[in-house]
Amino acid sequence: MSASESRAISALLLKGALVVLPALAQNQSHTVPASNSMKISPPVWAFPWDPDFKAPPDDGVPRRVPGSAATFTLTQVRDLYVAPDWHPNDHPPMPQVVARGRKPEVRACGSCHRVQGSGGPENASLAGLPAAYIMQQMADYRSGARTTSVPQRSPPQLMIALAKSVTEEEVKDAAAYFSALKPKPNIKVVEAEMVPKTYVAGSFLATLPGGGTEPIGQRIVEVPVDAAQFGLRDSRAQFLAYAPVGSIAKGEALVKSGGAGKTVPCASCHGADLKGLGPVPGIAGRSPSYLARQLHDFKLGARAGSANDQMKPSVQNLAEEDIVSLVAFLASLTP
Repeated sequence: MSASESRAISALLLKGALVVLPALAQNQSHTVPASNSMKISPPVWAFPWDPDFKAPPDDGVPRRVPGSAATFTLTQVRDLYVAPDWHPNDHPPMPQVVARGRKPEVRACGSCHRVQGSGGPENASLAGLPAAYIMQQMADYRSGARTTSVPQRSPPQLMIALAKSVTEEEVKDAAAYFSALKPKPNIKVVEAEMVPKTYVAGSFLATLPGGGTEPIGQRIVEVPVDAAQFGLRDSRAQFLAYAPVGSIAKGEALVKSGGAGKTVPCASCHGADLKGLGPVPGIAGRSPSYLARQLHDFKLGARAGSANDQMKPSVQNLAEEDIVSLVAFLASLTP
């Protein structure tokens, strides 16, 4: 990395991003053992993780985000027992478990998933998901049925730990709150042959300031439009998801027809508009990085919970290019 690139990253972090020590992600891979002793490498673009990040010290300067009169210091933003509420008029009153959690075992749901349930590339968007589905996922985390193909990543570790400590009443309160929220479009999918170079900002990708471009290859490159705003946990943060040229059309064919037997039409379970059906979650307009992780986790057996019987046959014949195309199309839809 050049000196100019290092200075650019430092300037970005001082504006409020939460992580440092960027690592170029393009050629990294995660290897996990499969049940048949073969080595399978989930793609790093879907499972980014830099275990050596360090947060810059809090300088005490109050931070702001667009469209909000609120201010928070970095220490306040990093407190996982408090969900920064930048836009209190955007959502109904939060239950205690969403707003503040319960020390010491239960962190505030809204601190990671944001107060409007928008989440980010590193975790799930919860807004509008069926309450029954959210409750079942917590049960699967608690039982060990839902894990992850890359267990060293902190977001799933936090979820598994929380699921073992949260009460049934707290789960019900959080599920009712998030399921009542209307998901808002926050992802723009752009097909491109060349994309900005990125670094791993803890558990998501961010654009490398002054880093130039590189070929996209066979991957999705999902980055915050404003990394500092996203790092401050603003629910209104927006994202760009770069995808290979032609992938949206290929994904649409797979989603709608099953791709000549590669999979099954998604609408058969997720509804005609792909916005959910009964206890089945909506998949339209969701983070492509998150969706890709779930498809890989089902394929590799890391998600063996309630939906495994339906999802495992749907993903077992999908190649990496198919997964890239599927999630690019789904992310391009209105949630």
